[in-house]
Amino acid sequence: MYNKRPREKLTVMSLLHSALVLGLLQSGALGARRLRGGRSERRAALLPSNPNRQRGDTSTTESFALDFTAVEDNMDSFMTQVKNLAQSLYPCSAQKLDYDMKLHFLENTSVTCNDGTPAGYYLKESRGSRRWLIFLEGGWYCFNKENCDSRYETMRRLMSSSKWPQTKTGTGILSPLPEKNPHWWNANMVFIPYCSSDAWSGATPKTDQNDYAFMGSLIIKEVVRDLLSKGLDNGKILLLAGSSAGGTGVLLNVDAVAELLEELGHPNIQVRGLSDSGWFLDNKQYHCTDCVDTVSCAPTEAIKRGIKYWGGVVPEHCRRAHEGSEWNCFFGYRVYPTIRRPVFVVQWLFDEAQLTVDNIHLTGQPVQEGQWRYIQNLGIELRNTLKDVPAMFAPACLSHEIITRNYWTDIQVKETSLPRALHCWDRSLHDNSRNNKAPPKGCPMHLIDSCPWPHCNPTCPTIRDQATGQEMNVIQFLMHMGFDVQKMAQQQGMDPSKLLGMLSSGS
Repeated sequence: MYNKRPREKLTVMSLLHSALVLGLLQSGALGARRLRGGRSERRAALLPSNPNRQRGDTSTTESFALDFTAVEDNMDSFMTQVKNLAQSLYPCSAQKLDYDMKLHFLENTSVTCNDGTPAGYYLKESRGSRRWLIFLEGGWYCFNKENCDSRYETMRRLMSSSKWPQTKTGTGILSPLPEKNPHWWNANMVFIPYCSSDAWSGATPKTDQNDYAFMGSLIIKEVVRDLLSKGLDNGKILLLAGSSAGGTGVLLNVDAVAELLEELGHPNIQVRGLSDSGWFLDNKQYHCTDCVDTVSCAPTEAIKRGIKYWGGVVPEHCRRAHEGSEWNCFFGYRVYPTIRRPVFVVQWLFDEAQLTVDNIHLTGQPVQEGQWRYIQNLGIELRNTLKDVPAMFAPACLSHEIITRNYWTDIQVKETSLPRALHCWDRSLHDNSRNNKAPPKGCPMHLIDSCPWPHCNPTCPTIRDQATGQEMNVIQFLMHMGFDVQKMAQQQGMDPSKLLGMLSSGS
């Protein structure tokens, strides 16, 4: 015989059971379909789904990996979210969950995109979560009327909100699915489209004298103001993230965001930064060319012209350190020492955008010996600028941007993935707030490849031959770049794959 229990307890248990079953089945189905480029995941194996299985059929159980890193040390909050999930799913379990972020325009209509159209952001709220992730989109910049006019004709989406869609699906670190985003899946997600063309630094409105507005720094502040009425006022952690120009924008604005929240009466919100592919070098180009457009112009000259054209704003501590030459603050290794808030830096050692502005154009033809040496030296220079950054992830790959890519969980440095390194960083900040200065054991967060060649890391993303479109393996790619793997392996009396293994381990 069953013991009689209060009706309320039965109801709560039924709700929890329904929510967990629905959530786990959905996670399992999505996880089982996860595949990238033929490379199997380095997680627990997933059982293949039955192609003949009908929706709602639970007769076949699927196996999947669960990652609870996002709720470690916070199980009470997690259970609160499970109960909320149960309450929302129980009456409508067949309803499709909406994972998309929705468009909101700024309440302050005086802060605009380049062409005067309203700036805005995409938001997906996560009920019960006190963590917020604000992402700054990238997309180069323009620095005078001529190349801004050209940008407006060819890339209007990056200068105007007139044709922004109403919804946006988050990918990579913006994904709400734990199997694709193991640590930040349950955060409130905010995506700010890039429409200011100023590396998120400008504070100049559109006027009769100015053909374009450059208000990137103001857009970020207005988004933060708007979010306070949507739950950020109760937030605990705000991660300001961005890729490419957005990554540079993080370095320029992370302290300003923290200071704004303090001014508005929210000093307890912990502001952090995550800069992806925004750590550019002000090095000498491989071939010097006239400063005509963003691609041909040397980085230092483009920024010197841009900061004047945009009315660019740099962090106060960096401005004091480089008074009269504030353009220095757009380069990661110069601005980083002046930043007060914690920042995690993600940077490919052989960044494609850096090579482009340095006039190394990989257009399908084998590189010349001088270009090859230049590329190798770029990796050495980047390593040197990153060596004193305590929280960073730098794979020896030829690529650009990572944190919003679907493959962002696959890339590893020293057998540690980027999501894992970010989790270790979060743990270290949590422990530091409790006056425990020792880093978590077995949890690395300063990760930089030591092997010397582009794509010597076997987990690098797939490279395609730009002439044929065909995928290239590592040996083919290095040979294409001018490095004869076969010949060197033969000289050493070893198999080419063994040589690559030695290179990838830094031997």
